[in-house]
Amino acid sequence: MPRAARRKPDEKYDAMLEYERRCWLQGRMRIGGIDEAGRGPLAGPVVAACCVLDPARRVLGVDDSKKLSPARRDELFERILDECADSCIQEVDALEIDRINILNATKRAMANAVSGLLVPPDVLLVDAVDLEGTGIPVVAIVKGDALSVSIAAASILAKVHRDRIMEAYDRVYPQYGFVKHKGYGTPEHYEALRMYGRCPIHRLSFTTGLDDA
Repeated sequence: MPRAARRKPDEKYDAMLEYERRCWLQGRMRIGGIDEAGRGPLAGPVVAACCVLDPARRVLGVDDSKKLSPARRDELFERILDECADSCIQEVDALEIDRINILNATKRAMANAVSGLLVPPDVLLVDAVDLEGTGIPVVAIVKGDALSVSIAAASILAKVHRDRIMEAYDRVYPQYGFVKHKGYGTPEHYEALRMYGRCPIHRLSFTTGLDDA
């Protein structure tokens, strides 16, 4: 078994503080981790979160949201909100995604999450997106949700928030199965689109060419 798989939660947490420590050494103590959920689905919003963790209150178990079970994500979601110094979650809906494209919509959600914080961060750690226009230094980290606890915490906030949105939409549009696939392009979802056509939360730019029968 690889060494990383045998790490205790506190060792894993320490290993994911490398980028945060670099910022602390530069005097940047208030670090905003940013990540998104929902860039790829055919339906629903893109969601971004910015999370400023409190260095004195460690949320052990934080990791890339994709590596965690739904139950574990839900548990950590509440703990992060309780223990962090500051956080904000923002959405950009399907209509706006179609209007400005998904990359710009993602950046807009991220920028809105930053501006929604109580106090601006000293630096932003972002998962693989060059975010401009915030007036705050940005460090873009490829696979940052697996390398930075700040980004990982944001990834959990964004993922859980978006999943709950799609679960709510499932009650409005049960024929599409949003509760199962969260709007992603599964065979079940494509079949529902062929049968029922698009609903108001589908992204037209992602479903061009599909029949609306």
